This record gives sequence, C-alpha cells and structure tokens, in this order.
Amino acid sequence: MKIIPIGIWGGYPKANEATSSFLIEHEGFHCLIDCGSGVLASLQNYLPLEKIDAVVISHYHADHIADIGSLQYSRLIQFYLNNPSPVLPIYGHRQDEENFAKLSYKERTIGVEISEDETVEIGPFTVSFCRTIHPAYCLAMKFTVGENSIVLTADTEWRDELVDFARNADVLISEANLFEEHIGVAPGHMGGSEAGKLAAQANVKQLMLTHLPLHGNVEEILEAAVQEYKGPTELAKVGKVYTV
Repeated sequence: MKIIPIGIWGGYPKANEATSSFLIEHEGFHCLIDCGSGVLASLQNYLPLEKIDAVVISHYHADHIADIGSLQYSRLIQFYLNNPSPVLPIYGHRQDEENFAKLSYKERTIGVEISEDETVEIGPFTVSFCRTIHPAYCLAMKFTVGENSIVLTADTEWRDELVDFARNADVLISEANLFEEHIGVAPGHMGGSEAGKLAAQANVKQLMLTHLPLHGNVEEILEAAVQEYKGPTELAKVGKVYTV
C-alpha cells in the first residue's frame, strides 16, 4: 500500500494548500480519503481526477466534503466530452441523510453507505470503521491488505476504543489539531500528546500527524507526540509517498 498526503490542515487550508486528505493506492486502485477544501487542486499534482476509483468520507463537515461537488462536476464534464469514467462510489454514513443524498449525482457518482458495525471491500482494501467523539457523527477507518493495515482516526477526541481499533497498525494517521493547552477545552479533537499516547498504547509501527491547526508552531504538536511515542513520528508531508 502507498499513502500520499493530499492536505494536512483542519478547518480551512493555508494558501495554495488543502485540508486533511489522503490518497491510498494498491494494485493500481486509487482511493481518496475525505475531499475538503483545496483537495482537488492538490490531488491533481499526483493523480488525474478521472483515475480516482473510490472516495471515503469520514463525516460531513465542510473541511472534509467541500470539494465533493467539484469532483462530481469533473465527472459530469468528462461525460459531456464523450470521455466518461465509471460511476464513482463515494462512501459515507447515513446518520446525516441530507448530506448522504448529495453523494449521488446525475449517475456520475453514487453514495454507498458505511457504518461502524460493518466491514466493506473497496477495491483491494478491506475497510472497517470505528465511531469517534466529534460534534458531527464521524468514523475512523482502517484499510487492510493481507497482514498490513493503515488506520486514520479522522476527527476525534481521545476515545479508548481507538486503541484496540488501531492495534498493531503499520501506520496510524492521527488527527492532532490541538496544542496542549487546548486539550479538553476545544471539543472533538486531540493534541499531539494524545496522538502519541494512542500510537504507543496501540503498538503501531509509525505515527503520522494531520488535521493540524493554522495558528501557532505545529512543531510543538510534533514535540508533544514524541514525548509519548518513541516510534517513527512526523507531521504528514503533502506529496510524500509512504509505503507499507
């Protein structure tokens, strides 16, 4: 499996960048994780839009879905140009029926339900889910191929259940939106120390930090994480290819 960070910011992107999103590839299959603000512009540096085979949405906050409409238009435009792509499945939960319905568009994209209780096969990946603690209903996700796995926390506060969910993962991609002084004050997110604690308790092989804040020095978040987890740890770097 290959992982390419497409965006790393929470809330909204910095200039010429994108909100938290990842491209996961295996055996020529390309799956986009979340599709928020700036994601399509960034993604096209690494993959033509028509090569996307599936999209998985963790939840329906704007920084995770803002570019879905543009992605749908891209499929419709190619159809009008007589260069249609296969119907694109966009996986999302149905706890918000209005936003789930928007995942289907003019027979160019189709919404496919996911839930915390079911495992789905998406291309070569076996994907399972765990509910997180966030103001909007949100799902962490685990992508497994054979004995290898990649876990993305999506947006969440600390939740004990995430330890077992991430157990022994090759890569844990954890949100780390809070500086230490904001832990427990700002709802729905974790700090660097909590991401490090999760990586350590789950015995993962590598920790990657994402959904970073737009203010302050994010190196402080990395420093807090490495105090708790002694394995390989870094801030996700857009465009870098991580291989499992």
